[in-house]
Amino acid sequence: MTAPPGDRQSASLRIGLIAPPLLPVPPPAYGGTERVIHALAEGLHEAGHDVTLFASGDSNVTCRLVETVPRACWTGGASDVDRAFGRVIETVRGYEHKFDVLFSHLEAKGFELARSSPTPVVSTMHSRLDEPPISDALRAYPDVHLAAISRSQRSLAPWANWLGVVPNGLDLARMPFKASGGDYLLFVGRIAHEKGIMEAIDVAHRTRRRLVIAAKILLATEWALFEREVRPALERGRVEYVGEVAAAVRDPLFAGAQATLMLGDWPEPFGLVAIESLATGTPVIALRRGALPEIVVDGLDGFLVDDLEAAERAVRSVASLDRARIRARALTRFSVSRMVDGYLALSGQLLGRDDVLEGTTAGSVAILR
Repeated sequence: MTAPPGDRQSASLRIGLIAPPLLPVPPPAYGGTERVIHALAEGLHEAGHDVTLFASGDSNVTCRLVETVPRACWTGGASDVDRAFGRVIETVRGYEHKFDVLFSHLEAKGFELARSSPTPVVSTMHSRLDEPPISDALRAYPDVHLAAISRSQRSLAPWANWLGVVPNGLDLARMPFKASGGDYLLFVGRIAHEKGIMEAIDVAHRTRRRLVIAAKILLATEWALFEREVRPALERGRVEYVGEVAAAVRDPLFAGAQATLMLGDWPEPFGLVAIESLATGTPVIALRRGALPEIVVDGLDGFLVDDLEAAERAVRSVASLDRARIRARALTRFSVSRMVDGYLALSGQLLGRDDVLEGTTAGSVAILR
């Protein structure tokens, strides 16, 4: 539905959310950023705010939707991604004056909009910040107000104009739960070296466990890695590849796993896979990198490791963890309501409005354990 924003007078804030044009909101399969945007839009709308989402026309939300492109680029829409982002910004510029605050999830592609907009803009960063072109953009736009999704991510650019840290949240209460794990390990993500796919295969062979891989393959380099390294592992047995799967398949896979492996050697900005696994009660075994130590408390939610030998020992120890406690902690720490409160706190800070903070959870703008 496309309609002009600003019709409801009872909401505390008139909020515009700006999504990238790459996937619908919510996405049909994984799409981490778009899933977070969907949760935020629904949560703010449910909290009584006047919410407008700027997203592709194939999106589906209960709040107001303003179409930026007819179909998302990665689901059969425009192939010219830069042009699609330009269309998003052009659309938003026609509505800027109708909002109290804009939450941009365009990252660096939205910095010029954030700088020139008459409405205050909070730009949420979802990716790694210490490499070009994002690191260059952060220095070129030092006045843009930023929100980080983890303390680790923020630490990669400590000099930037941060408003605060708001951990991602999802509707985790719907996740299935099993009191005891199954007979397999799980890898969810992308077939990419930085995601630790080969390390997961190695640990599965070391521990003689089955490994289920639920992962997408997008780039030519990822297909090459699959053919060169992953396919031979499938042929040797004990490793199963199910592809990129929707929530109806993925969530039971999480719940039935003995542990989820996250052994990528790169600074993960957050880790939605981790919080979803924990929400099903399934512990996470992760390299001590990026934001994962902010999500996984060692010996409680899973294990943090520094090498594959430690990961092997962790696999043999996960049965001792309390899966019900793991789930309960995840539902509290990474709920949609906490994320909503965090963004409202940032809005109140930016707008100088104390009333926006009423009813929010204390400490929402920092990761809590």
